[in-house]
Order: sequence, then structure tokens, then C-alpha cells
Amino acid sequence: MSVIIRLTNTGRKGERKYRIVVKEKRSKRDGKAIETLGWYEKKENKSSKEINQDRYNYWISQGAKPSKSVANIIK
Repeated sequence: MSVIIRLTNTGRKGERKYRIVVKEKRSKRDGKAIETLGWYEKKENKSSKEINQDRYNYWISQGAKPSKSVANIIK
């Protein structure tokens, strides 16, 4: 099973709100997640985020690979 850490869409159309989740690589973007690690919200002037760093590090140690967008958010 190949596991990836990626973003899923939430919120209304036109609002940029995402959840940072752990999923199987072959599953749909907004399908069921293994675990939710946090959220990310992008606004015009600033962006806000919250992530459980301990669980993120755990999944990285287990072989999960973050998507490019998640890797940029974590930096």
C-alpha cells in the first residue's frame, strides 16, 4: 500500500480551505482518508495553517510521501 500526505478540498466554491490528510495514493482526492493531520486556509493577505507535527513525522517515518503542495506548506 502506497501512502501519500496530500490536500483535500473543503468549504464553499471560491473559498480556499483544505485539510491535510493521509491517504492511499490510488484513492480519490476527496475520498475517505486514513487520518486527518490538520488544515490549511489561504486568504488574499495571509494564509493560516494548523498541523499535528508529531503525527506528520510519524507518517513520514512510516514511508508516506508528502505531495509538492504539502511539502511547501510545511516549510
